[in-house]
Amino acid sequence: MSSVEPGGAVDVKGTYEVRTYGCQMNVHDSERLSGLLEDAGYVRAPEGSDGDADVVVFNTCAVRENADNKLYGNLGRLAPMKTKRPGMQIAVGGCLAQKDRDTIVKKAPWVDVVFGTHNIGKLPVLLERARVQEEAQVEIAESLEAFPSTLPTRRESAYAAWVSISVGCNNTCTFCIVPALRGKEEDRRPGDILAEVEALVAEGVSEITLLGQNVNAYGSDLGDREAFSKLLRACGEIEGLERVRFTSPHPRDFTDDVIAAMAETPNVMPQLHMPLQSGSDPILKAMRRSYRQERFLGIIEKVRAAIPHAAISTDIIVGFPGETEEDFQQTMHAVREARFANAFTFQYSKRPGTPAAEMEGQIPKEVVQDRYMRLVALQEEISWEENKKQVGRTLEVMVAEGEGRKDGATHRLSGRAPDNRLVHFTKPDVEVRPGDVVTVEITYAAPHHLLAEGAVSAGAVRRTRAGDAWEKRNAAPAQPQGVMLGIPGLGVPAPLPAATGGCGVPSS
Repeated sequence: MSSVEPGGAVDVKGTYEVRTYGCQMNVHDSERLSGLLEDAGYVRAPEGSDGDADVVVFNTCAVRENADNKLYGNLGRLAPMKTKRPGMQIAVGGCLAQKDRDTIVKKAPWVDVVFGTHNIGKLPVLLERARVQEEAQVEIAESLEAFPSTLPTRRESAYAAWVSISVGCNNTCTFCIVPALRGKEEDRRPGDILAEVEALVAEGVSEITLLGQNVNAYGSDLGDREAFSKLLRACGEIEGLERVRFTSPHPRDFTDDVIAAMAETPNVMPQLHMPLQSGSDPILKAMRRSYRQERFLGIIEKVRAAIPHAAISTDIIVGFPGETEEDFQQTMHAVREARFANAFTFQYSKRPGTPAAEMEGQIPKEVVQDRYMRLVALQEEISWEENKKQVGRTLEVMVAEGEGRKDGATHRLSGRAPDNRLVHFTKPDVEVRPGDVVTVEITYAAPHHLLAEGAVSAGAVRRTRAGDAWEKRNAAPAQPQGVMLGIPGLGVPAPLPAATGGCGVPSS
């Protein structure tokens, strides 16, 4: 036990580690869990501690067929470590905890706390109660106790942040268990969202990603069908906010007013992630998706007419129960027509607790694998062709932290173009910080990234308030950081995790 004084005495209870599985929503929740633990007096364990912390939290996902096996395997590896380390605590939260509840403690009795998706704010209290009472605490709320944005948050990035605008989902897709675990959609009031964005911008954040299970259904809980487009336009009025993104929308709710707001609001980026899931109308019906191929491609056409340089990505499931070769060819046709910049493709596997898991016509693994490989090959070809169209263009790249694994060896830096394409560029002779903006000319295209190999002059580098914020954070001595209540402290919104879409499955 020790104490430090970042503005006031803080009793340090020990170290913590949060392990996150699944979707963007879970990543965002983990930032809140980190903020809660730091607010309670814990400090983050060093990178690579691998369970060597006083508190280890698993923020779980329930949508994979083997999600529970993965969890119990990881818990099993921590059991001997806990035996050797008196006072160590293990907590399990997230969607799998919401689903399995008491089962977790029965299978892994060395777990101290189990909490659900609706009561993440209770974690510090439950840890303390487990310590005092010396027995496991299992507390699963059936509905949201408080909107997560009221909780303290530890943001990983000084320049980019998620902002949650809603939780839950009103859809009933047969492959998805999310509504059962996250509940019905609940929308935040626009004023609360904008106040959070303004506070983030005041701290130096220059890019925000609006986040929701079905982000463009925002307003259904407020009785305003145009609430999402209004929110986008309102974000355009916030001085200092350079980039606005959102994920993941649903084609059903993607209306013309949203397209107009995207096209007419300068800081809303020319990027769209629109989940297709399947190009076959019969399969879309079996999935309980409320659109058909023609409607989906019509949206893409309208977006491209309004925003010619928009990069559009998607999620696709291959091998859904009952999918025939003809159905699969309809998906291939839709991919050829839509010409996605990239696609997150998934082989269907049974998700426990979903209607699709009980459907007849489950497709043999080898058939699913064959279709998957053909789809990936087609999309790789299209991605490369679409990226080649970027060669010769001059783009403003926001410098990112940790995006280019080979940057040190290649003497490059990496960042994201306005359309979210990954760009590697020659390192300028002047200092460039994450959050700064560099203007480069694209010289080469690969399927998954762009290169700007020419020299970058000092005049092409724009130092930003976001870069200042990054520099200030990284210059500070290592110590527990105070986290402002009501301002989520989140990390850099990933461009879209390759293994997941909205909520750990292909996005809704």
